Order: sequence, then structure tokens, then C-alpha cells
Amino acid sequence: MTAYSSTVDTPVGPFTTVVAGDGAVLASGWTPTIDDLLPVIARSLRPAEVRGRPELGAVTAAVRAYHDGELSAVDGIEVRQTSGEFIRRAWDVLRTVPPGKPTSYTDFAALAGQPDAVRAAAGACARNAAALFVPCHRVIRSDGSLGGFRWGLPVKRWLLDHETP
Repeated sequence: MTAYSSTVDTPVGPFTTVVAGDGAVLASGWTPTIDDLLPVIARSLRPAEVRGRPELGAVTAAVRAYHDGELSAVDGIEVRQTSGEFIRRAWDVLRTVPPGKPTSYTDFAALAGQPDAVRAAAGACARNAAALFVPCHRVIRSDGSLGGFRWGLPVKRWLLDHETP
């Protein structure tokens, strides 16, 4: 399969997206290179070839709009990830966490249907290849501290501040 990538400048650094031929996001994050993204794509979805493009239509428009303040711009973008049943459900739940209303890892586990699976819920965040489109940055520790984030805590802090009214 051939996929396509594009990098755009954002206020918090370069943001790169890798999409399948049909436009579904396979991976994304605040990095200038696809080398940071390809390893997090599930093997069954990993493209054989990635061709760079200046932009990716609706995906690039959504990334720009989000960073410009239209926080719901990324909501309708299709994402393609695969994993076990709980992780897939957790990723779906992440897409329902509203901007400006971060949830704790404990509450996230409960929302995903397994209140005792806090570590698994944190693992769903860590395994999320489609940052921003599946907003794992909206999950924080119960004490209000940030927890982890693949793209760095300064990026997570910027995103949470950006989403706070």
C-alpha cells in the first residue's frame, strides 16, 4: 500500500501526518519527519511506500484549523488504527473527550468500560498513533499533573491550554 505524508508548521512545532490512499489518518504527531511515525503504525496497516505531498486536503485543512482555534476541526477526520478490543474501544472513547475538559486516566478507564484497567487505559494513550485526531493529550493524572505524552510535555501543556476557554 502507498500512503502519503505532509508536514505543516504549527504554533507548537512541525506537525506531520501519514494517511492511507483513501485519506484515513494512519499516524500523526509533532515531528518534522515520518521516521518518528512509521514505527507506531500497526504492522498490518504499515505502508510499503510513503510519498510526500505539500498537503493532504481535508486532513491538512483540519490540522491548520485546529491550531488556529477551531478545536472541533479534527473530529470528522477518519482514523485507521488496529489493536485489541479494549484498546480500540479506548481510542473511540478518546474521540469523545471534549476539548477543554481533560479526564483522568482513572475516569478514562471507566469510560472505556473497564474501571480497574487504569494501566491499560494509559497504554491505549501510549499506543495511539494518531495524535490530535485521537486526542490522548486530554488524559491527565488524577492529581492534575500531565502524565506522559509521546510528543513531549511542553506540547501537551500547549494543547491543553489552547483548548481551555
